[in-house]
Amino acid sequence: MARDKEAERYRRAAEEALQQLDWCIGYLHGIRKSQLSSRLAKNREFIKRDLLKEATAPTPTATTSES
Repeated sequence: MARDKEAERYRRAAEEALQQLDWCIGYLHGIRKSQLSSRLAKNREFIKRDLLKEATAPTPTATTSES
């Protein structure tokens, strides 16, 4: 039971960190740092898909070719 609570706490922390990363990706894309935001978006997708085992939808910055 204590282990489940600890795991849930870490999972919640990871989700909050990913939300902050989403904001950063959007901000960087907004100030036309598209290459950096695209790389971060790909890293975010990897974390969600391979580490958290969650389905991902590509972020707009991961799919645009704006430079």
